[in-house]
Amino acid sequence: MEQNATSHKYEMVAKTFKGLEDVLCDELISLGAENVNIGTRMVSFEGDKRLMYKANLACRTALRILKPIIKFTASTPDELYDFVRDMDWDKYMTPDSTFAIDSTVSSAEFPHSKFVTYRVKDGIVDYFNDKYGRRPSIRVNGADILFNVHIADKRVTLSIDSSGEPLSKRGYRVEQTAAPINEVLAAGIILKTGWRGDSNFVDPMCGSGTFLTEAALIAANINPGIYRSEFAFEKWPDFDADIFEELYNDDSEEREFHYRIYGGDIDPEAIAIAKMNIRSARVENMIELECRSFQSWREVPEAGILITNPPYGERLRGGDIATLFSEIGTELKQYFKGYHAWILGYKDEHFDAIGLRPSVRFPILNGALECSLREYVLFDGKMADFKRDGGSTRNDDFVRDTSAARKRHISDNEWLGEARKFNRKSDRNRRREAAEPDEHREFRRDDRKEFRRGDRKDFRRDDRKEFRRDDRKDFRRDDRKEFRRDDRKEFRRDKGRNAGKPRNEAIRVNPKKPGLSADSAFYPAGEGVKMRSRKSSQKPGNSED
Repeated sequence: MEQNATSHKYEMVAKTFKGLEDVLCDELISLGAENVNIGTRMVSFEGDKRLMYKANLACRTALRILKPIIKFTASTPDELYDFVRDMDWDKYMTPDSTFAIDSTVSSAEFPHSKFVTYRVKDGIVDYFNDKYGRRPSIRVNGADILFNVHIADKRVTLSIDSSGEPLSKRGYRVEQTAAPINEVLAAGIILKTGWRGDSNFVDPMCGSGTFLTEAALIAANINPGIYRSEFAFEKWPDFDADIFEELYNDDSEEREFHYRIYGGDIDPEAIAIAKMNIRSARVENMIELECRSFQSWREVPEAGILITNPPYGERLRGGDIATLFSEIGTELKQYFKGYHAWILGYKDEHFDAIGLRPSVRFPILNGALECSLREYVLFDGKMADFKRDGGSTRNDDFVRDTSAARKRHISDNEWLGEARKFNRKSDRNRRREAAEPDEHREFRRDDRKEFRRGDRKDFRRDDRKEFRRDDRKDFRRDDRKEFRRDDRKEFRRDKGRNAGKPRNEAIRVNPKKPGLSADSAFYPAGEGVKMRSRKSSQKPGNSED
């Protein structure tokens, strides 16, 4: 049954930030994705239902995992509406469903993404109104089905969103400082440097601790999706709870981390918040935190990697940003010899103030800011001596071979031809899935000709009542309540919320409140934000702060 449930492979699209496409490509290939192709802020690939679940759980640099359902061309909003209106929406939802639509548009024919959303919505609800006299409802938050519309020029791709909330919303962050870095971006930056937990890790301006937490998850190879309370695909009619729970509870690829992660910040409020988030992720046993300025680091850990996002804009409280970057350069040169230091910034003059020549530069989009990630290799003596001793100013480990997944630039005719092939394949898969029973796929007549009626009448259905589905209720999924998702609510993270709080209301703690410490106020003794139960060998450690 499990093999049949995951046997059909289809196209999927993983969305990400600009600059992280190559890292996401590597992640998907490592998970077993096929036909991987890099696009702009996205990577397309092929896989089955199991891979879709795994990508949502394990991909650190994916924002969403989309499943395209149809592709077509449209030149006007009316053409878009007509095509959507003529689709068979009963395959995806019912009049009692709720749905939401997200649109991404880059087209002269469709200048406003909201208008695209409205026309697609009109096409869907008019289909149900005309057929049933009632319609599904729009729900911005918590909808049953999430649709994604992508339009590039005249090319339209309509997809179902399998993720729901962006995958950057891991679920471990319970509080934040001003303008924290996105979790997906933080993980992508770490992976882009090539660090995989093979040395010490330092973030001397850690803020709310996002780099530290993501580094711990990478070092121990913990899936970032285990903290989430739900994914959108869990509401799909074909959701397979057995496959998902198997993947969720599989910690066989987690590993021991033999180094340490160090964080610091000059702001005591930031340190208190970082402690809460780190403890929420249950990785406090790997991380050491201290309230201190970067300029006060004198005894530094054994050489490793330093990654930091210095404050600027609303995160910089007083002082001059050029002076800050100059002090960063001085600190690196004097006390961090032997390190690979990676700095995220958005202006060349800020990097110039560091006074060091970067060995690597990567363009990174941080929110609306066109930023740059630069590496500084810190060593004693002269460059010639450093290289002669085997040193390198470039970390070759993170240079990936993505030749098999390069960007594809195709003409409109080529795209339309591929769209037609995609639609035909999707229709075949849907017909095949509709024709197959939910249980006992191995007993289909066409697959076992030795059981044909004319050859072995002793196996006729009327004579084999012991094999009839109704008589083998012990094998029916509805009777295996111990495996049903709804009956295992104690494994879901919602049970860890304070006294009936809604899932989307994070626990809020003000570290500045008199008499309220981050340690005492975070959770009652012995408690934390609870995830779904996992059969994990890794135990939460005791904070060394």
